[in-house]
Amino acid sequence: GISGISRPVVVMVLPVFGRNRPEGKILATVGVFEAVKQHGKYETGQLFLHSVFGYRGIVLFPWHARLYDRDITPPIKPEPPGAHGSKEVKGKTHTYYQVLIDTRDCPHISQRSQTEAVTFLANHDDSRALYAIPGLDYVSHEDILPYNSTEQVPIQHELFERFLMYNPSKTPPFTARDTLKAWQEKNHPWLELSDVHRETTENIRVTVIPFYMGMREAQNSHVYWWRYCIRLENLGNEVVQLRERHWRIFSLSGTLETVRGRGVVGREPVLSKEQPAFQYSSHVSLQAPSGHMWGTFRIERTDGSHFDVRIPPFSLESNKDDKAPPAGYTF
Repeated sequence: GISGISRPVVVMVLPVFGRNRPEGKILATVGVFEAVKQHGKYETGQLFLHSVFGYRGIVLFPWHARLYDRDITPPIKPEPPGAHGSKEVKGKTHTYYQVLIDTRDCPHISQRSQTEAVTFLANHDDSRALYAIPGLDYVSHEDILPYNSTEQVPIQHELFERFLMYNPSKTPPFTARDTLKAWQEKNHPWLELSDVHRETTENIRVTVIPFYMGMREAQNSHVYWWRYCIRLENLGNEVVQLRERHWRIFSLSGTLETVRGRGVVGREPVLSKEQPAFQYSSHVSLQAPSGHMWGTFRIERTDGSHFDVRIPPFSLESNKDDKAPPAGYTF
């Protein structure tokens, strides 16, 4: 910002409900923007707008992930004899945040196939139990537009007051309750975001984050489950549409599966200047404790021509089975 100029306010279009009228919309001020942090990380209790999906949220705690970015070309080294020029991608540390999404904004996040929930397999006698925490998201440092508000409860989420306490003497004025710390510690292996994979083809960037969900026993065999979150971003000016997906899934047991289909999660999203990103989550299971996946998305231009966008290869690991089972947030 330029010194002497006050920071812009955060203005959002909010739905209004009235007894005698259909849903209307008003512009409302929800806070005042702060300077984006180029260095360092945001603290627990930081309010923000998501720069891509536009929702209000609050930071719970950071994760230090390894980002494998296939767009960054490593310096060319002389290859040893017999090497085949395979592209080794070095991971670099990148900050993500576990955040709560304001439930008032969930219905309006159109470029997400569902409002994000963290899911894992509950370790109960009921082997079909799927444990989910809705309105919990993982947000990259550069997606955060920080703001502050004078409200004591600026975010609506069922966990807000369980996890955070208003403390006007602090900046930001919300501190973690012991319940948040206990929940974070207990569920660390199941929440942990460890690897992020990214690759760009013809201005379409694909980011993949895999999460291990747990193992189930079925018909005398073990079935291992993962959730993977995918974001497509159009970094160019052309309007394009995702038409098909093509996956290869390799299991440590030696099987290679090919999956083809129209769109993703029943949708064929359009990526434009106005709405450049689409994000969704899906699940995969293997009858082996590890494997890896890779593939392509078939993208269509407005003139009807197509091109394939690479999905960066990512591994599926199950090294968390020796950890305690996930715990709920009943205290």
